[in-house]
Amino acid sequence: MDLVTLAMYVGYFLLILGTVGAVIGPLTKDPFKRFLNIEVPSVGVCLIFLAYNQTLALMTFLGVNAILTLVLVRAIIKNEELEE
Repeated sequence: MDLVTLAMYVGYFLLILGTVGAVIGPLTKDPFKRFLNIEVPSVGVCLIFLAYNQTLALMTFLGVNAILTLVLVRAIIKNEELEE
């Protein structure tokens, strides 16, 4: 098994395990901890993309993660402001 196939299988494993962990994981109400739980499947998706095309993987991963991080952090801040 070469490195590309291994990276793809590890990516699938992280994606499935991280998604299940984020959905039924620690059952916490803290939105920041839930945001951190999303990062595990995100790394899995990155490894899957890297198995297919490295340039596409890096551009897609960086672009989507930058936008997603800004949106989720803004939503967490807005949620905390509304609860007060």
